[in-house]
Amino acid sequence: MGKWHLKSQPTGFDYWEVLPDQGDYYQPDFRTPNGMINEKGYVTDIITDKAIAYLDKRKENEEPFMLMVHHKAPHREWMVAMEHLQAFKDQKIKQPATLFDDYKGRGKAAQEAEMRISDHMGLTNDTKVEPEIRDAKGLKPFMGWYDFAYSKNLKRMTAEEKAKWEEVYGPINEDFKNSDLKGKELTAWKYQRYMEDYLGTLVSVDENVGRLLDYLDQTGLAENTIVVYTSDQGFYLGEHGWFDKRFMYEQSFRTPLMVRWPGHIKAGSVNKDLVQNIDYAPSFLEAAGVAVPTDMQGASLLPLMEQKKTDWRDALYYHYYEYPGIHGVKRHYGIKTKRYKLIHFYYDVDEWELYDLEKDPDEMQNVYTDPSYAEVKDTLHQKLEDLRKQYGDSDQLTQEMLKADLKRLEELGLN
Repeated sequence: MGKWHLKSQPTGFDYWEVLPDQGDYYQPDFRTPNGMINEKGYVTDIITDKAIAYLDKRKENEEPFMLMVHHKAPHREWMVAMEHLQAFKDQKIKQPATLFDDYKGRGKAAQEAEMRISDHMGLTNDTKVEPEIRDAKGLKPFMGWYDFAYSKNLKRMTAEEKAKWEEVYGPINEDFKNSDLKGKELTAWKYQRYMEDYLGTLVSVDENVGRLLDYLDQTGLAENTIVVYTSDQGFYLGEHGWFDKRFMYEQSFRTPLMVRWPGHIKAGSVNKDLVQNIDYAPSFLEAAGVAVPTDMQGASLLPLMEQKKTDWRDALYYHYYEYPGIHGVKRHYGIKTKRYKLIHFYYDVDEWELYDLEKDPDEMQNVYTDPSYAEVKDTLHQKLEDLRKQYGDSDQLTQEMLKADLKRLEELGLN
């Protein structure tokens, strides 16, 4: 149920209702096996309603089930439920220490990425400033589709919702119109506005996860149900001056993961081993007593969940391919251990970065050329090559994918 940002229809499911593309926050459309339908209301509430309705239909069925509840929030453009529009109105959101990062100590990838709050965040779609107010101040949008995205969201509101919206955002626009914000002051204002709406969408997620957990408790399903709360990646909330994801740096590389499994996982326990999303499928299969296919590259998390001793991995592999592309994050691959991170940026650059996360948790200083890290660097390079072989990645495969991507971009007129 919910987000399914793939071109293909879901396959292998008994039933599905998914958002087309990124989906919409208000009055969302859903693709179903019987065609497109439209629902009235707020998307986070609706997805949860659908999930509970599915569970309610089969609660007497003793057969195992797997339900995927995929929320759109908190994806851009951070359109908040009407009842939470002012949830953070008078709260000063603390700025991260690196909000005004100058990217010294790192290479071209961080310096040239196009996801800075100061330069690339949209005043309309991201902070809800009306286009005419923005234009009157001579603040041009970084991308043309920002205004389209903003107007599309407004058009999906009912008349009552639009009135509530204008009641909240009208004064915000008037204050901005009468201000003379520039430079760091403008960046700080955009950060505050963005965070108010970002966190506002998460209030609805929090409420609806609670609704789902309450339902499992009330029906007795909780005792024999594994609940996994996770995401596809992390996100920059102003760290390094950014607002997106993609990079292998900590804030987007680290991904939330919480699991509830009564009788197997001790409540409140914390595990700091290195896990990744390819581990989920083997975990679910083992829990269900099903053999894990040999071509799956992940490892079952059950030993970690049940606090059993196991010979677990000591490094994670990552590869980002989408360049040239939105936000201009250069292609890179690398590995992370519990203390160190080694990254190789390639294609239009050939740059290596090494970070000591114990001494430099914010990843502000690349120590790749520091002689005192020579032995660490050699060890990480060897681990990197080992993992590339383990996962079937190679320079040859990278070149093949690069050619295919560039051809696709050329066909779209984007390269």
